[in-house]
Amino acid sequence: MFRATLKSLLARKVRLILSGLAVVLGVMFVSGAFVLTDTLGRSFDAIFADAYEGVDVNVAGTPKIDVGEAEGMQVATPVPATVLDKVRTVPGVAEATGVVGVDGARLIGANGKAVASFGPPQLGENWTGESDLVRLREGRAPQADDEIVINRALAAAGKVKVGDRVGVLTLQPKQEFTIVGVFGYSGGRDSIGGANEIMFTTPVAQRLMLGAPDTFSNISVTAADGVSDEALRDAVAAAVGSGFEVKTGTQLSEEAAASLKEGLSFFNRILLGFAAVALLVGTFLILNTFSIIVAQRTRELALMRAVGASGRQIIGSVVLEAVAVGLVASVLGLGAGVGIGALLAYLFSTFAGGLTLAGIGVPLSAVVGAFSVGLVITVVAALLPALRASRIPPIAAMQDVATPDRPLTRVTVAGSIVTAVGGGLLALGLTGNAGGNTLATILGGVLFAFIGVALLTPLISRPVVGLLGAVFAWSVPGKLGRLNSGRNPRRTAITAAALMVGIALVTGVTVILDSAKSSISGLAQDSVKAELVIAGAQSGPRPPSFDPAVLEKAAAIPGVRMVDGEYGDLAMVGGQRTWVAASSDVAALRQIFGAERTAGDIDRLAPDGMLVSSDTATARGLSVGSKVPVQTSRGEARTYTVTGIYASSQLTNPVVLPAEAARGFTIPQPIQGFIQLAPGTPVADVQPQIEALLADSPEVSVADLGTFIEQQTGQLDGLLRMIQILLALAIVIAVLGIVNTLALSVLERTRELGLLRAIGLRRAQTMRMITVEAVVISVFGALLGVVVGAGLGAAVVEALRDEGITDLVLPWTQMGIFLGLAAIIGVVAAALPAVRAARINVLGAIAHD
Repeated sequence: MFRATLKSLLARKVRLILSGLAVVLGVMFVSGAFVLTDTLGRSFDAIFADAYEGVDVNVAGTPKIDVGEAEGMQVATPVPATVLDKVRTVPGVAEATGVVGVDGARLIGANGKAVASFGPPQLGENWTGESDLVRLREGRAPQADDEIVINRALAAAGKVKVGDRVGVLTLQPKQEFTIVGVFGYSGGRDSIGGANEIMFTTPVAQRLMLGAPDTFSNISVTAADGVSDEALRDAVAAAVGSGFEVKTGTQLSEEAAASLKEGLSFFNRILLGFAAVALLVGTFLILNTFSIIVAQRTRELALMRAVGASGRQIIGSVVLEAVAVGLVASVLGLGAGVGIGALLAYLFSTFAGGLTLAGIGVPLSAVVGAFSVGLVITVVAALLPALRASRIPPIAAMQDVATPDRPLTRVTVAGSIVTAVGGGLLALGLTGNAGGNTLATILGGVLFAFIGVALLTPLISRPVVGLLGAVFAWSVPGKLGRLNSGRNPRRTAITAAALMVGIALVTGVTVILDSAKSSISGLAQDSVKAELVIAGAQSGPRPPSFDPAVLEKAAAIPGVRMVDGEYGDLAMVGGQRTWVAASSDVAALRQIFGAERTAGDIDRLAPDGMLVSSDTATARGLSVGSKVPVQTSRGEARTYTVTGIYASSQLTNPVVLPAEAARGFTIPQPIQGFIQLAPGTPVADVQPQIEALLADSPEVSVADLGTFIEQQTGQLDGLLRMIQILLALAIVIAVLGIVNTLALSVLERTRELGLLRAIGLRRAQTMRMITVEAVVISVFGALLGVVVGAGLGAAVVEALRDEGITDLVLPWTQMGIFLGLAAIIGVVAAALPAVRAARINVLGAIAHD
């Protein structure tokens, strides 16, 4: 039986390769995800090991606000210089150095724009001298207050050199400095981890990056000979007392690398998610392939049963074929995954500003994942056809037709149950009743929904396919293609379901994002009463900001009615982490955003007063006169009094503090400005004057309200394009499924095709017949995808209504394009099977058994 199985497998190499390609692509994403995260993880391990190589013990202040990875910059409390003096007296300390190193120093390059960084920090530091790690390559150390040195990577990115006069943006507005030196790192490196670094004299670094003299961001300590890092850490911790974090260099390196690896897990989950989609589509393809193979081998399998093969042996034969396909596909997928992982790691390092990559490795997780996924998916998909094969009676060997259509009752009932389960899970997840497993519940609901719809598809395939095929029924080949596409509802349904998954996901995401864009745009247009907006595009944890003086100068421009500058940060309000805003003019804020008063006075704000939204007041039991303690990132804890409550909206922050409070924010400068013009004042008259005021703030620009809204919602377009590109893989696999089904169908109908050719069907007509069949199946799958995707998208939008997504937008144009592309996909998928059918030997086909 084993030899017979291998012989059968080798006789069907092409069809099995086609089905195996689906597994290859899915495994490629799985193994590629693990290779990528392993490579980048080891790269960051090496980077931080180098960065903390000369640090035995480090002393830093405890952050006042715990900021998450996706919430912005973590701000540590500055360490007073008196602590440095204390550390130097600790027994076992060979050397202690006060260090300033804070993210947020941006160099204005030769093109007049701030040098951007997409990921790595932009550090403002104090020059502490050369070391084994840091070496000057050109020039000298900074000595005067207007002198800086920069690393080689930043010099290249900004196209600047020693002697150039450049602008630098920090916690303060733009200031001018002269570059007096360029430094690099041991091993010929131009940066550590792609970071851009600007080093000032210590007093200037303290003033610009910490906002306070005689303070440091941390203290780097070197142990004396014979003193262990752990022992020195404990001694220093005892000396400085509470309020400080004292760690060894090894601890810092491990924690920093672990933090970045946690961020990398986001990419890992994305790749694994798309791998899951690819494998789901591939499951349909493999199931169809083995179903057709079993149907074609009915007589062969029946003869095996007749000569003594048991049902178990028949199952083993089919499963063995599946294992062989899975093994080959896993090996090929693993190889492709290593290549994809290496390519993505290279792109990431380039995008991140020249990250030095560790060698590409193949972790055990990639190997285990590749073979586990490849084998399990293939074998599971082949189980149903294998069971069907085991039930073929020996008498079928004497029958011409051994695979009659079976009733659809069972599959319809099963599909209804699975669809209901999927709908229930989606309802739980989207309504927030899934506890802490909302995402898993929603994903499970989507999976069950897709499987349920796929099971229900045979019930509707024949009538829908008949209607779609009517378009081509004007010719004999068209009529034949229409009949062929509907003759086997199960096969047509499975083939179409593979295409349905990809198009349904793209359609659903498009519905959600287009609805979000429409809702945001409508809300902003209706609520924001400002003609001009000052803002910039955020490319990292730090939003662009501008000089507060711009607001005062803008308010003095003829035709400007009112100006509001918005500051923002994460703070502890009443012991709870809360996003807060500070406004330069509360009265203007109310007028521009149309805020409605519910209690107290919201037109003015005293230095010790605060405004809260009605939702916040209700949730926290606040009223006018309530005292609320507030801790900002850089400032001291302070108690504010609620002086006014305003109606909550999607465009207002839960808490508004006076402008003076922004001095304690992570970024003590406005990040947005809203300008309302007097009636009749043309925007074109004022906008150039505002642009001139922003000459020293190259990270931001001024735009009319419509353009600003388009810029903000345009980020959703980029997200949609990325998702469409990744989901294109599922559509490619679906195309393989159509090719595979048609190719196997041509083999299955060899005698039928020969008879059609014998009675006068020409080669061109034969090709048109196969093409019509492919187009009908493809459009049927796309139609299912559009309907299912629109339904899922609409359900998500409805669930997000309370979050501000109030408009349901169905992308009719895109859905029409999807159907048109499906017809093209059908034509492309039919090319090879159609040519093969047209070249069939008529006499040989008629004699085919």
